[in-house]
Amino acid sequence: MATLYPSLEDMKVDQVLKAQSVAAPKVTPPAPVPAVVMPSAPEKKEPPKAADPPVLYPNLAELNDYMGLSLSSEEVQKNLGLVPVGSNAVVPASSGQGMMVAPVTGSNLGMRRAEIKPGLREIHLCKDERGKTGLKLRNIDKGLFVQLVKANSPASLVGLRFGDQILQIDGKDCAGWNTDKAKRALKKASPEKIVMVVRDRPFQRTVTMHKDSTGHVGFVVKKGQINSLVKGSSAARNGLLINHYICEVNGQNVIGMKDKEISEVLLNAGNIITLTIVPAVIYEHMIKKLSSGLIKSSMDHSVPDA
Repeated sequence: MATLYPSLEDMKVDQVLKAQSVAAPKVTPPAPVPAVVMPSAPEKKEPPKAADPPVLYPNLAELNDYMGLSLSSEEVQKNLGLVPVGSNAVVPASSGQGMMVAPVTGSNLGMRRAEIKPGLREIHLCKDERGKTGLKLRNIDKGLFVQLVKANSPASLVGLRFGDQILQIDGKDCAGWNTDKAKRALKKASPEKIVMVVRDRPFQRTVTMHKDSTGHVGFVVKKGQINSLVKGSSAARNGLLINHYICEVNGQNVIGMKDKEISEVLLNAGNIITLTIVPAVIYEHMIKKLSSGLIKSSMDHSVPDA
C-alpha cells in the first residue's frame, strides 16, 4: 500500500506539539526507600546536578504565524478540526492531560478513497444483460486507459475509474492496442468473466488540503479546470497546480459535473479535502472524441468504498 503523506498543515501542527512536549516540565519520580540501612559506611552526599540544558525549540508564541498560517491553539482547533485524544488521533508520547492533537490526514476517509496504489491489481469483470461492460477505453502512448465508466455498470461495480491503465485482458498484453482492438477484445470476451490486470491512474496524483475558517482551500475552478490559486492558501502551500483538471474530490469522480456542482461537493467534503488531478494536456486527450453529453449523463459519480 502506498504511503499516505500528511499535508503541510499537519506537519506544522506536529512540530508545534513536539515543541510543547519538549518544553513541558519533567516530573522526577521520588527515589525508592531502601529496605535495610547499613551503618557500616557514612552516607556520601552526591555532587549537585548540572542544570537542565536550555530548550532549543521555539515557544508556541514564536510559531503563531508561519507563511500566513496561524498556529495558535485556538486557530488550530478552529481550522483543522482538532479532536480530543482517543478519537482517531495520534498522541505524542509525552502529551499532557487534555492536549488537543491534529488528525492525521492518512487516516482521513476521503484520502483513503482517493489513494493511488503503486502496484497492480487483478479484477474479474462480467457483462450485463445487454452484453455491455459499461466501459470505454482509449489508447495513449501505446497504453490502454479507461476513458469512461458508466454509472451502475459492471465496470463501476468492480472499482474501475477514469484514468486506470488496462495492462492485460484475459491474459493478453494490451500494450500497443488501439481503441478499436480493445473494443473487439471486450466484445469477444466471455459474458461471465473477463480477467483484467489494472494499474491505478498513472497520469493522476493527489493533493491534500485543509479548509480555512471561511471553508475554502484557495483555488478557482472553471469548467472543471483549476485556473488560479489564492496566495498563502492551503492549496498553494500544498502544491496544487493550475492547468490541471479535477478528476475526484475525496475519491468521488466529478468529471462532467458543472462548476456549481463541483463547488457543492467541495462544500460538503469536510475540513480535509483530497483532490485527484490530471494535467490538462492528458485530460483533453483522454476525453477526445467523447461527447460532453455522454460524460455528463453516463459518468459514474458514486462515492467509492474506502
